[in-house]
Amino acid sequence: MHTVVGGGREYDRSTMPLMRPEDLAFLQATRRAVLATTAASGRPRQVPICFAVFDSGDGAILYSPLDEKPKRGSDPHELARVQDLIVRPRVSLLADRWDEDWARLAWLRVEATASLVEPGDPEHDPAIVALRARYRQYRTQRLEVCPLIRLEPTRTVWWCGADRLAMPGG
Repeated sequence: MHTVVGGGREYDRSTMPLMRPEDLAFLQATRRAVLATTAASGRPRQVPICFAVFDSGDGAILYSPLDEKPKRGSDPHELARVQDLIVRPRVSLLADRWDEDWARLAWLRVEATASLVEPGDPEHDPAIVALRARYRQYRTQRLEVCPLIRLEPTRTVWWCGADRLAMPGG
């Protein structure tokens, strides 16, 4: 059974969509999130990422580009996060909302199965369109030649400071 956990309650996934509209709204309002992978040695790794949510109605998929921001090497396939997800595709994405008013604090964790989407894959171009619509910086980058990380959610967990029954959407 897949589960959705929120506000201290666990719900039967068989009767709920994996990504509720509130989850999607929260992710759309979040500009960055932290991707957690696990190295082959078992060591956890986290990296902040940009992402876009693509919801076809059959379930949401998240995409993050291996973009032109400076990196240690020139081949994105050699990045630690890529090597990690090849060996251990179970990952976690944490999006949060900070506010000095702690009643407005919120976070959403998306547990997912990660894979790479290479240029030429049918998913690649629509994901780039979504990323460019979300981040103006990508309009001048050559994302067409960059692989993307694809996250297929398997579980969501959320928390918010004020109302434990309502997903924090805004």
